[in-house]
Amino acid sequence: MPPPPALVDPLEMMLQGPDPTRLRVGLAVPTSGVLGLTGPAAIAAATLAAEEVNGAGGVRGRPVELVPIDAGAPPDDVAAQVSSLIGAESIEALVGFHTSDIHRRLERVTSTRIPYLFTPPHEGGTRLPGVSLLGEGPGEQLLPAVRALTDQTGGRRWALIGNDYIWPRAMHAVAVPMLRGHGADIVLVEEVPFGQVDPDRLLSQIAAARADVVLLSLVGRDLAVFNRAFAESPLRGRVLRVCGALDETGLLEIDGDDTGELFTTMRWYASDPEAQALSERYHRRWGAHAPSLGVYAAGCYEGVHHLARLAGMRPLRMAAAADSAAYPMKPGQPRLARADGLDLLPIA
Repeated sequence: MPPPPALVDPLEMMLQGPDPTRLRVGLAVPTSGVLGLTGPAAIAAATLAAEEVNGAGGVRGRPVELVPIDAGAPPDDVAAQVSSLIGAESIEALVGFHTSDIHRRLERVTSTRIPYLFTPPHEGGTRLPGVSLLGEGPGEQLLPAVRALTDQTGGRRWALIGNDYIWPRAMHAVAVPMLRGHGADIVLVEEVPFGQVDPDRLLSQIAAARADVVLLSLVGRDLAVFNRAFAESPLRGRVLRVCGALDETGLLEIDGDDTGELFTTMRWYASDPEAQALSERYHRRWGAHAPSLGVYAAGCYEGVHHLARLAGMRPLRMAAAADSAAYPMKPGQPRLARADGLDLLPIA
């Protein structure tokens, strides 16, 4: 008999109701909206993780099933779907990445009901019981970039450009004192609503401010739109860019970058030697033309394995009410990397 599928339909799970013989985990990743381009790789990587757990006997004999949820929908819609799945006992845990406005809604929906593991870089701060963070906060993420691009390249005039929501605002709030502490000046701060990036206006503002470095806290499609325009602008060769949300998937979206002036700061890169084993398993499972594997997808892979280990140690209902510090994780430290074609190569 073939093994049960690791990815199941959420509506079917709602109709079926609870099944104590299976461990069902909600997978909240965006398949639409500004971050929609990151969804396919995340689903593929999380499914691989579930299949690996199941191939090793499952969790106390229970196969893991992933219930996909489009976290690119409006926050209230995502929260309502997750709450309905919890109420129907169709999921016992939640894992995934999404924008921080959705994350904060899901935090309130899940706390004390099911454990929730949020995998990407985040805005910092405390979390409600049962909510754990896999990624890094603004201070951890920014420090390698600020050190390298102020101390080593002499970039003293910084522009801060991000989307207008929780995470970019937190990045800017941390960046301002950190940069000033390294002798830099903040010459421009812009926060733009999703889908309303006007590259020409932003590029003109950067030029007028005579910025040396631009910190980009734009995400998904908005980041791609800006970077494409920047690479064709007169600012190319004059201004460095460092991103807080660029992984290999986002680099592929802009057909790579060979300026030598585009940087990112993340904890995981596909070029890392320790990432090669995961990449090989991923492409062996999904083929050479699988969606590009980046830190967001890798975080979902790690998150599924972490929840499986957690469920193997104690009932998940205990984790739903526990402080996140009770279930420590050891993510890698953020490092600065430079775009080199379609690769991100760590340099600091």
